[in-house]
This record gives sequence, structure tokens and C-alpha cells, in this order.
Amino acid sequence: MKTQEFKKRTFGNDYDFIKHHDSNLIILQTEDKNSRILVSAKYQAKVFTSTANGEEGNSFGWINYKAFDEPQNQQMNAYGGENRFWLGPEGGKFSLFFDPEKEMTFSEWRTPPEFDTESWTKVNQTETEIEMSKSMNIVNYNGATLSILVNRIIKILNNKEIATTFAIEGNSSLKFVGYKTINKITNTGAFEWTELTGMPCIWMLDMLNPSNKTVIIIPFKQTATNSFDNVATTNYFGEIPSSKLTHTDNVLFFKADGKFRSKLGIKPDKALPFAGSYDAKSKVLTVVEFDVNSENKYLNQEWNTSKPAFSGDAMNAYNDGPLEDGSQMGPFYEIESVSHAAFLKPNESLTHRHSVFHITGSESELSQITEKLFDVSIETIKKAL
Repeated sequence: MKTQEFKKRTFGNDYDFIKHHDSNLIILQTEDKNSRILVSAKYQAKVFTSTANGEEGNSFGWINYKAFDEPQNQQMNAYGGENRFWLGPEGGKFSLFFDPEKEMTFSEWRTPPEFDTESWTKVNQTETEIEMSKSMNIVNYNGATLSILVNRIIKILNNKEIATTFAIEGNSSLKFVGYKTINKITNTGAFEWTELTGMPCIWMLDMLNPSNKTVIIIPFKQTATNSFDNVATTNYFGEIPSSKLTHTDNVLFFKADGKFRSKLGIKPDKALPFAGSYDAKSKVLTVVEFDVNSENKYLNQEWNTSKPAFSGDAMNAYNDGPLEDGSQMGPFYEIESVSHAAFLKPNESLTHRHSVFHITGSESELSQITEKLFDVSIETIKKAL
């Protein structure tokens, strides 16, 4: 990386900033060096950000700059990052975020340090791929100690692979970056993870920069409009108003302006293996692709033990906003995916795949992608909310 001053929210600026805190920061890049991603083993194997246009190009990931110089927080250290590895469930009787018998309130909530603050080990690295690992011993709300080995592979995709994925013509003026992550957990303990002990799930979260013109797009298996309650959970933090959420029979639109704290989830039997967002201000289309298996059980992540343990969602979306006291971590928004519950015997493993793509260019060309993928045009997305 050459020495120069970069504009804020460019890839070069974010590289310089994070490099100051992590001298072993890793760049994975395509052969033409236009598509790049920043990966940090020190900061919990995160993909901090990416770009489709070199060091002066837009930086797509949300980074919480102020968190790096603050004292460590006992509850959560939100460094940001456009793709991070977590384990769930967050709530429920098998929660990993509350000590046994503690009330599920914010004052008792804390993120396990293994994926909040501790560094990971680099296993292998090439110019386009890195593998990292982490051994964890986490006590769940049920009182069971789960011994877990995590292996995480991140691979940047070349232009041909992305063009083929989205059927982009060779003469296209679009710019793009994409990468896949392969996330595996292994039960390294002495007992099987069952409904008696509890078990984890893999939880992937993408933190991105919002705007007044950003809309999250979530397709789902077609259903009658009047039976939408069977599709989505929309009351994680209170019911989402219609000005922030709307839907057709097979597509949901969710405002990602970073101004109203809200979260939703899609039920496993209605979820499709992809979602996305479109920022009409920057003309950036983001697509997230992930594993879904509706035949398996998904863990409830809500902060209560009254709901059935396996009544969870297969993917989620979050829009940040001010808390009751007016404070705010972001603004940012998230697109998330989770694996099904890991019913694993000792030495057995579960793998969850999650890929992220950012595509920029003319709205007419971007619309060709959204029409194929989501069955909606860019114009429809822009007018949805």
C-alpha cells in the first residue's frame, strides 16, 4: 500500500487505520488488485472491509473507529467488520451470552471473549485465501461447558467466478468484489451435544454502512400476503412500522437507514439461501449467499426461555438506531445468517457457508441482476419504502 492520504470511507483509509492497530493485517486480492478484502486474525478472524476499485475505492464494511482506542468493554467490543464469526444462540435456554440462572436483561448480557476480543491463529495463507482457527470452551445457560474448535476459511473470488455467478456480460461496466467463507465447528469435548446439554449454532453477521436510500431485500418462498406472520419474526425490538418494512407475496423490503433500531428474521421453512441490499445513493448492490436447511432445527435466539428452544429463524436483518437514552453504537445495518443447531457427537463437525458480494455500476445493469435474483427491478426497490 503506497503512503498517501486517502479520503474517509475509502479502502486505503481503512487499511491505514486498522494496520495501525494490527501490524499483521492481511489483504486478499484478485490479480488486477482492484478487488480486495481486509482480514484480521488478531480481531477474531473478521473480514473488516472490502472494495471493488482498489485503494481509492469505496470501503464497504462498517468500522467502529472509536472502539479501537477505548478500554475493553465487559459486554461487547464492537469493532465492526463487514463479515464476522459468532456463535449462537444469543438467548433461550441454551444461550451462550448469559450466565446460568441470570436474568436475560442487558445488564447481564455479555459476548464470549473467544469471538469478541481474543485473537485467532493463522493456519494457512495464500494471496487469495486464508484459514484461521480458534479453540473455545464456553459455558451455556444450561450450565454445560461446550468445547469447540472453529476453523474458518476466507477466499476472495476472481472476476470470472463472480461474473459467472451473476451472469454478467463480458463487456459490462460493473465493478465487483466477492468472497466466500467456510466456517466449521467441531465438538472437541467428551460428551454429545443434545437437547439435554444444549448446543451452539454458527452465526455470521455482515455490518455495512447505511444511508437514507438503502433498502434490504429478502426474498422468501411464495406465500399469500395475508399469511406473512408465518414468514417473518418482526418484533425482536418491538413491531417494525410500515414506513420501515413492506413486502409482496415473495419479497420483503426493510429500510436500512441506521435511524430506527429494529430487527427481523425469516423462518427456516420460508427462507431462501440469499438476500441483499441496495444503496441508491452510492449505487451499490450487495448480495449475501448462505446455507439454509429447513429440515433441521434452528435455535431460538430471543432473550427469553419461554419460547420453544428450536423456534428460531434461519436468517436475520438488523437496522441500527438510537437507544432509549439517545446513545447509538453505529449507525450501521446487518445481514445475518445462522446454521441449524449443531447436534454433534465428540469429534463430529458442522460447516456453514456464507458469501458476500458488492457490485457497483449503472442502475440498468444492476437491475438485470436484481430481476434475475430477487425478481424485482432496481426501480421497484427504490420505490418500496
